[in-house]
Amino acid sequence: MVMKMRIYERIRNLREDADLKQRELAEILSCSQRVYSNYERGDLDIPTEILIKLAEHYNTSVDYILGLTDEAKPYKRKPKD
Repeated sequence: MVMKMRIYERIRNLREDADLKQRELAEILSCSQRVYSNYERGDLDIPTEILIKLAEHYNTSVDYILGLTDEAKPYKRKPKD
């Protein structure tokens, strides 16, 4: 449960640090504001696809979002096919 709180706290902090509203980030992620709000509250598990989009948008790693590291700097990414 501790890790779950960390995930949701991290995505909220990343959004707030970027000065984005939930609605704005939901548009970026192609979901509704309500769904995104549920991710931040921990009412819905965050799908892998959304975790990847969040990491790419914030230029960080999925490991950082998941709380597996405190290093926000992203790994070197593979080139997209």
